[in-house]
Amino acid sequence: MRTATDRALIRSRFLAVDVANVADVLDDLGHRHQALATDVTCVAGRERLAGWAFTISGAMSDTPGRDPLKAQACTQIGPDEVSVWQGNGSGVCYFGELVAIGMMQRGSPGAVLDGGVRDRKWLHELGFTTFSRYPAAVQTSGRWRVDAWQQPVTLPGASGQPVIIEPGDFVLGDDDGVMVIPAGIVDVVLEAAETMTDKEIDVRAAIRDGMTLADAMTEFGRI
Repeated sequence: MRTATDRALIRSRFLAVDVANVADVLDDLGHRHQALATDVTCVAGRERLAGWAFTISGAMSDTPGRDPLKAQACTQIGPDEVSVWQGNGSGVCYFGELVAIGMMQRGSPGAVLDGGVRDRKWLHELGFTTFSRYPAAVQTSGRWRVDAWQQPVTLPGASGQPVIIEPGDFVLGDDDGVMVIPAGIVDVVLEAAETMTDKEIDVRAAIRDGMTLADAMTEFGRI
């Protein structure tokens, strides 16, 4: 069981590595289908997101009134956790500014949605980093409802295969996309990605100092 301090430290270290490097490490480890669909992009915030997955799922519903399970789910999220929303819906926003404020108060740095979000201007001003498939002004009341949280969810994957996200997996997003790192290999992936990042710094410096790309590939291997 990781302590809160350990979780926060791991998150801060992941913020210093690129999604592309994590993708390469996961490939090397045989986890070749961990990237979310390419239409899941940053729509608000700092364009860099890292955190432990707090999963939420829902579905279209014509039940009128507010969504009590959404409120319950969002008040359970904790520090350094990223809400990951399995939508099963279309054309509606799953949350906006006010829900984001509540999640931020609990220490969440952002969210990833297989669906829509609204209040992007305000989310951006809040610094609540949000990756979603599309903007949507239409609210969910009477259209879509949360049905579970902290259960495995499935989101479309970039390779065409779905990505299963378990509570406690690690989510990393930047302007290259979003990767999901299974909880059991978080430490291995982080250390390898940090090593790859350091290597890229050396390669970059060598090329700037006049080394040819061919020589760099010979000296440093895959780049």
